[in-house]
Amino acid sequence: MGKLTADDRKIDNNSAALQSGKDALMTVYLAYAEDAQRQHYLALPVSAGTSLYEALMQAGWLAKFPELARWCEDVLDIATPTAKRWHVGIYAQKQPLSYRLQPFDRIEVYRSLSADPMSQRKSKSRG
Repeated sequence: MGKLTADDRKIDNNSAALQSGKDALMTVYLAYAEDAQRQHYLALPVSAGTSLYEALMQAGWLAKFPELARWCEDVLDIATPTAKRWHVGIYAQKQPLSYRLQPFDRIEVYRSLSADPMSQRKSKSRG
């Protein structure tokens, strides 16, 4: 039987740390306001390396919100988000569905606006 040296222990400890890092869970948050009355917020444990799209699937939101699922299918391969067409982001920054999540990221699902906010403010100010 061989003797375990300090270097051998370091290698064993490093490989154990790498393995535990792969299996480690992190928490991300999901937020979606369908309208003023229906808002959804969820804390979700995911594995390190989970993509934004995978988190939406794991949360069950692609099944719960068919319009979100259809949109995701249409843009799944797009690497650069387009301004008006994009419906998801992290902390108000539009991200591709392939974006790899970081601990405590807040995934936000954006809905299409029914009217331009500036036009709405002008209408309200006119009374």
